[in-house]
Amino acid sequence: MIKGAITVANAELDDLVIVRSDGIPTYNFGVVVDDWDMGITHVIRGDDHVNNTPRQINILQALGAPIPTYAHVPMILGPDGERLSKRHGAVSVLQYRDEGFLPEALLNYLARLGWGHGDEEKFDLTQFIEWFDVGHVSHSAARFDAGKLTWLNQQYLKEADNARLAELVRPFLAMQCVDLTLGPDLAALVGLVKERVSSIVELADAVHIYFHQVLATVEELKARLGRDALPAFEQLRVDLVTVAWDAPAISRLIKDTAKAFNLKMGQIGMPLRLVLFGTAQTPAIDQTLFLLGRTETLRRFEAAWPHALAAVE
Repeated sequence: MIKGAITVANAELDDLVIVRSDGIPTYNFGVVVDDWDMGITHVIRGDDHVNNTPRQINILQALGAPIPTYAHVPMILGPDGERLSKRHGAVSVLQYRDEGFLPEALLNYLARLGWGHGDEEKFDLTQFIEWFDVGHVSHSAARFDAGKLTWLNQQYLKEADNARLAELVRPFLAMQCVDLTLGPDLAALVGLVKERVSSIVELADAVHIYFHQVLATVEELKARLGRDALPAFEQLRVDLVTVAWDAPAISRLIKDTAKAFNLKMGQIGMPLRLVLFGTAQTPAIDQTLFLLGRTETLRRFEAAWPHALAAVE
C-alpha cells in the first residue's frame, strides 16, 4: 500500500523454523496464526518487517488462510539519520509530559512524521481522522526534529485555555516549593505569560517570580539603573500607594513619571522590573504590576530598594 509491489524469489528465502524444540512457536508462525484467528485484513507496520512478509505469506498460503493487505511504514530516524533510539532522547510518552509538552501537540507532531495533508502543519485529532489515508504516507524515513515539536507545542500553548494550563502547571510549581496562596490568580497569570514560553516547564519558571521575590545582581542593576533615574523611582514609590490599581492607571503613572523627570520609558520600565522581579524580562509592566497587586508591589519595592541603591552608589 505504500512501497508498491515487492517481489521476492522463493530461492532467496531460508527454510525457517516455525516451532522450537520446546514446542513454542516462533514469531513468524505465531503472528500469522494470530492475524488469521483475529480476522486481520490490513497489516500496517514498520518497514523493518519487509523481510518477514514473504515468509509469512508462504505460511498463510500453506495454511489456506486469506492474505491480508500489507503497508510498511518508513522508520523514524534521529537527527543524525540513524534509527531513533534511547540515545536520541525521550522514549516514553510520559517523559514528554514531564518535559511540559501538551498531548495534542505531541499527537499532531507524530501524525505529521512521514505523512502530510498538503502544507497543513497544525491540525487536531478530528481533522487527522478525516484527512488520513495510507496513500499519503511518505516512502522515505522521517527525521525526528525536537525543535519542530517545541515550536508546535508553543503554538498550542498560546491557544490553550488559561484555567487548564493553570492546573497543568501546578505540579511543576509544587516541585519548586511555590506557595500558590501567596501570589496572583494563577489562571490570569498564565494568560499573561503563556505566549512567551514553549513548554509547561518554562511556564512554571516564568510565573515563579510572581510568587517568590528574587533580587537582581549588582551587575544588572548597574547596567540598567542610572543615578539620574533615582529621584524618579523615589517619586514612583510614593505614587504607587495612591494610584488607582488597574493596568491603564499604572501605565499612565509610569509614563507621566518618565516624562516629569525627562527619562525614556526604558529608563523606568526595565529597572523597575529588575527591582521587583530580579529580571528585566517580563510581560507589559502595567499588566504585570496589576496582577502582582498593590500590597505585594509596595512590599517588594521596600525590600529591594536598599539593595538597588547600594548597587548604583
